[in-house]
Amino acid sequence: MTFMIILLIINLVSVGSFGETEYWLSSIKVTAVIVFLIVGALTIMGILGGNGHVLGLSNYTYKKAPFVGGIPAVLSVFVVAGFSFQGTELIGITAGESATPEKSIPKAIKQVFWRILLFYILSIAVIGAIIPYTSPNLLGSEAGDIAISPFTIVFKQVGIPLAAGIMNAVILTSVISAANSGLYAASRMLWSMSKNDMAPKAFERTNGRGVPVFSLLLTALVGGAALFTSLYGDSFYELLVAASGLTGFIAWIGIAFSHYRFRKAYINKGYSLDDLKYKAKWFPFGPILAIILGIIIIIGQDIRSLVNFNVMRLLISYSGLIVLFVCWIYYKLRHHTKFLKLDDIDVEHTKRHYHY
Repeated sequence: MTFMIILLIINLVSVGSFGETEYWLSSIKVTAVIVFLIVGALTIMGILGGNGHVLGLSNYTYKKAPFVGGIPAVLSVFVVAGFSFQGTELIGITAGESATPEKSIPKAIKQVFWRILLFYILSIAVIGAIIPYTSPNLLGSEAGDIAISPFTIVFKQVGIPLAAGIMNAVILTSVISAANSGLYAASRMLWSMSKNDMAPKAFERTNGRGVPVFSLLLTALVGGAALFTSLYGDSFYELLVAASGLTGFIAWIGIAFSHYRFRKAYINKGYSLDDLKYKAKWFPFGPILAIILGIIIIIGQDIRSLVNFNVMRLLISYSGLIVLFVCWIYYKLRHHTKFLKLDDIDVEHTKRHYHY
């Protein structure tokens, strides 16, 4: 709660203070991950720890690995992974407060590939090579202390306990960074919804520095309330993770669909793509693939509960869909919206405010 209050104050000051804080928190995280990858690679090759024993990729085929639990288990992992990974869409949100979005946004988008490779693919590859899935310290096992991070386990296994403690501190900064960016993104989305009559007009108000104060305060209040969900048991925590992870994929599907429709409408009205400041590559393959994969992951995140029709588990796993449909029906009934044809889409307004 202390960190939440500190982050709230930082975000209330200005968007610049948010950006500066995020820069330093991210720098710590990037440095730690690079060190971890180097240590992990040396461990896999037998240079560090294990008395010279070369681990190689043996843990990838240990017992039931690599696909423990089959396709249902693989699909369910995507929601948790998405919960951790979601945030790249912040690029579009921050465009509105960037001085030169035509330069900064394309640059940030191009860096996403390297960030995914560094923070997710390579890190998970190292962890999977060093720690077998049967480790008693991993989350989901019968371990009494499930708070042990795989990053910490790797350093302990190598024989660097001090580094393991430092890694725990780095993980804390990563959590604070996630809370900082989440606070910024959620408050701006609420502000945007207010401007488009999707939320009460009070959340549209900003202070002299352009900070949406009421949106920020409500976001912080909801975030602070989430800290107390542990009092209600594991099911409530699973509900929050599933809901936030699922709604993230729903948002990605919406972004991909909006991008697809905008490009089609833009060409349909006779405009040239060369006039756009930034053009996403691999169109239309990119958005179509994103939509298909998003739908597969949403439907397949809890196949066992669907097959067995476990109502309680279905409510937990697919709560995000329930929230989506309730909000969609409410907005539909209130504003009597309809699906626009390509000729009716206002691409000029979109062109002035966004960069595709």
